[in-house]
Amino acid sequence: MARKLSRSQHLLQRTIEVLGQQGIQGSLVGTTGPGSASVQAKRQIEAGCDLILAAGGDGTINEVANGMAYSGVPLAIIPCGTANVLARETRIPIDIVSSVRDVSHMMPTRVAMGMLRMGNFEQRSFLCMAGAGLDADVVCQVNLDLKAALGKLAYYIAGFSQVLRPLAEFEVVIDGKSYEASFALISRVRNYGGDLEIARGASLLRNEFQVVLFRGKHSLQYLPYLAAVGLRLADRMNGCTFVYGRSVTCNPSNGEGIFAQVDGELAGKLPFSAEIMPDALTLLLPASYVAKERSAVDMRVCA
Repeated sequence: MARKLSRSQHLLQRTIEVLGQQGIQGSLVGTTGPGSASVQAKRQIEAGCDLILAAGGDGTINEVANGMAYSGVPLAIIPCGTANVLARETRIPIDIVSSVRDVSHMMPTRVAMGMLRMGNFEQRSFLCMAGAGLDADVVCQVNLDLKAALGKLAYYIAGFSQVLRPLAEFEVVIDGKSYEASFALISRVRNYGGDLEIARGASLLRNEFQVVLFRGKHSLQYLPYLAAVGLRLADRMNGCTFVYGRSVTCNPSNGEGIFAQVDGELAGKLPFSAEIMPDALTLLLPASYVAKERSAVDMRVCA
């Protein structure tokens, strides 16, 4: 669990009781700092743990998943973050106790993850999305104290701070084909930030990304994009491109420093590459979500 959840210790203890009623014996293990959730997950698996529940936001869940990739041990989600993208995507209740009431009836499902490589060295997996350009600039500007106090509102405040500023476009190469964008979203999920659906063709059950590209060298150009996303019409707009792919590379133009984010956390600067890792993680998911997604995936394959 994330450190800030210590204030919700009584609720987390209640989840242990609810799990016990389902015949699942558990204990609370706290994180100690950035990156420690991955280490803790590996340590618990090595000690014989056969189920891990990650309590926190998408960043914490990402860290836990990084420590569990290819282990075969299932991961369940207790949403306690700002946006809770993964929980909203999979229709898991946004409530600490309610989210675990049906864990024993959830379906273990193998899903792909993305592998992000920054430059030539650092690499990390991600479950939901990676982004480059405008959205990563917003993440960079978020005041962490304000985020703790105001939640998602802190991102809107940071976003408004970007109004009237110029944007740098960069190269995006998807399965060998080159594009230009000032915002690239490389997504495994439809949900974005808890409020919008941008990559409406993405799915955790597909072994590919949906990549959404927005062109524009000024932030004001994003106002009609935002309206189109809200109306679910972005795929019809000039300047918006929707592409499926398994390999994505983002390269800065003219040596400009373009920020990147992974699951809502700042990851560094371009260049980066992202690749699909099939069957990388076992997620415990509601059966209704799995059935709906499998139907959607089958329809796309047939099409």
